[in-house]
Amino acid sequence: MDFLFIITIFLIGFIGSYISGMLGIGGSIIKYPMLLYIPPLFGLVSFSAHEVSGISAIQVFFATIGGVWAYRKGGYLNKKLIIYMGSSILIGSFIGGYGSKLMSEGGINFTYGILALIAAVMMFIPKKGIDDIPLNEVTFNKWVAGALALIVGIGAGIVGAAGAFLLVPIMLVVLKIPTRMTIASSLAITFISSIGSTVGKITTGQVDYYPAFIMIVASLIASPLGAMAGKRVNTKVLQVILAVLILATALKIWMDIL
Repeated sequence: MDFLFIITIFLIGFIGSYISGMLGIGGSIIKYPMLLYIPPLFGLVSFSAHEVSGISAIQVFFATIGGVWAYRKGGYLNKKLIIYMGSSILIGSFIGGYGSKLMSEGGINFTYGILALIAAVMMFIPKKGIDDIPLNEVTFNKWVAGALALIVGIGAGIVGAAGAFLLVPIMLVVLKIPTRMTIASSLAITFISSIGSTVGKITTGQVDYYPAFIMIVASLIASPLGAMAGKRVNTKVLQVILAVLILATALKIWMDIL
């Protein structure tokens, strides 16, 4: 591996993980297209969709650890929500991660495009009054939360994501969880999800370990920095940034598919 390759992969991991920590997502919504499209622009190796999803899966595992650690204080982590959604998404992500070996490149990209499109639409649905709810008075339907997390886990496991880019709008729009609690709790749920998708990808030989290691190093540095920044940014601004990122990614993926 030459120096340009190392720097390129590190920067992709750093940028994605910083945004991951700030917005409560695993970062695959950003890193998946970056890994797919940026290295070839510099004449570097071109990763396949299977390789990109494998690298993303193992990298998200480490990115979310840093984010959860930064949010461990302040009452933002909803333990009941994490248990219900985390256990469901773990099962789903393993099924998706293991089963993705049987899918074509186009099938993986198509799945990613569908997930990103749904997430983009949900992020633009008005979310009125959710940040006025005191954190100790937050309630949610545990059956709806569990069922939606299972479905998200299967789709996310296929593309090597942990599903937070879809979990966040679900938690905001459907479950009515306040923004900062959504960000912190989704990082914890995403960490659990990434266990399933990582195991699925590793056992089916879909991980390229050298670039994955570079991405992990970048994640452990950038994710806590992003989480600290997210605590200081207005919640409406955080929602807009995430919505724009998801929409841009969905458009790029669908332009390539079509």
